[in-house]
Amino acid sequence: MFTILLVIFQYVNSKGILDKYERDIEKYKAKNKVFKDSIIRLQDENFDLLHFNLEHNEDAISYFENKSLDVAELIPFIEDEIYTLNEVKGDHPLVPYASMTDGKMMINTIKILNHKWLIADFSDGKYWGELFLTYSITDTKELKYRLEEYFMYPLQ
Repeated sequence: MFTILLVIFQYVNSKGILDKYERDIEKYKAKNKVFKDSIIRLQDENFDLLHFNLEHNEDAISYFENKSLDVAELIPFIEDEIYTLNEVKGDHPLVPYASMTDGKMMINTIKILNHKWLIADFSDGKYWGELFLTYSITDTKELKYRLEEYFMYPLQ
């Protein structure tokens, strides 16, 4: 009688543990599927973001290579030249707005779209906006740029 009770106890206890493990496995499989779907969505989003990016634009890279310019060195050069303008005394030479605070308008982020265009954002700590530039590299490896379009966001 004792042996039968022990076997029944073992069976019920083991069944409960196995059922719990199966529920846990199903729950983790569902989470895993959600994570895989999220990864695929993020990879697609990343691919879309890379579309307008000099480093992944073969035609723009070929343009610079035909001029014997190395894109890996050129991108930091362009960014450094634009960021260096933040150090100019007085109003920023690229930003067409004067600061309305005690700060100075400064370029914060630059995205080089291709071999001719770049976009940047600027702010003075309170007000901010964006601008669109065309640029070129001269034969003497000098950066020439022209402000094409700009705007400042209204305060909300």
